[in-house]
Amino acid sequence: MLDYAALAALSAVVREGSFERAARALHVTPSAVSQRIRLLEERVGCALVVREQPVRATDTGRRLCQHVDRVRLLEQELDGALPALPARATQAPARVPLPIAVNADSLATWAAPAIATFAADSPVLLEVAVDDQDHTTEWLRKGAVLAAVTSAARPAAGCNSRPLGAMRYRAAASPAFVRRYFAEGVGAGSLQRAPSLVFNTKDELQQRWARRLCHRHVELPRHTLPSSHAFVTAALAGMGWGLQPQALIAQHLRDGTLVELVPDTPLDVPLHWQHARAASGLLDRLTTAMLAAGRAALSLRDG
Repeated sequence: MLDYAALAALSAVVREGSFERAARALHVTPSAVSQRIRLLEERVGCALVVREQPVRATDTGRRLCQHVDRVRLLEQELDGALPALPARATQAPARVPLPIAVNADSLATWAAPAIATFAADSPVLLEVAVDDQDHTTEWLRKGAVLAAVTSAARPAAGCNSRPLGAMRYRAAASPAFVRRYFAEGVGAGSLQRAPSLVFNTKDELQQRWARRLCHRHVELPRHTLPSSHAFVTAALAGMGWGLQPQALIAQHLRDGTLVELVPDTPLDVPLHWQHARAASGLLDRLTTAMLAAGRAALSLRDG
């Protein structure tokens, strides 16, 4: 049987990033935290944390942290349903952590209002990790989060997958940028010269759009800019071209401050909400909120 005091110590160390901060959060000494984790590692037969700065969980450690997150959600609901239960020695906190992963463009458009409205009326502390939609599923597989917005339709082990809709992107730039780099048209040659905007090294949207347009791989010069709103600002300033969420640039397309590189060539990215099975009613409520918001926003109507 697992020692839940030790599991709480593990979760605190991973969440806080150090034994000292975890000890302060748990109101114990750092040596007590270290001892609990060492005993837990002996019991499960492998290392659970990598002792560096900041401390991070191993794959097994992340799975145990996910288990702790599920148990805390269930205990919080049980406390609410059975208020007459005597207080436990390890009383569940009034608000429990709920870790999820979301892609930046969803967070910048439809997801943030849904998350905020849910969290404002729920006894949780949302921990939102941001990653590319093609990689958020890995957070689920490793047990780092309980739910994620992802481009993967196939559910991760122990999860359900629900379609949200498709996010529509437009390859856009400022009129001056288009005149400068694409006066002779948009093709492999001009794309190899024109600076593009990417979120990070995982972002392949621009590459995907260029490949579909040119029917071959095109090596794109890239500015790295990890912010959805900064993408828009950079495009308006003529820094580069990029695949922009239609919801963020609809007004700019209407007033002509941004233009499509090639008219009517959107790239649609289907998104899904994956969540751990049998986690809790709180996660079910978040799922309902995310599905409603996503399906309302992620239509393919022109904005």
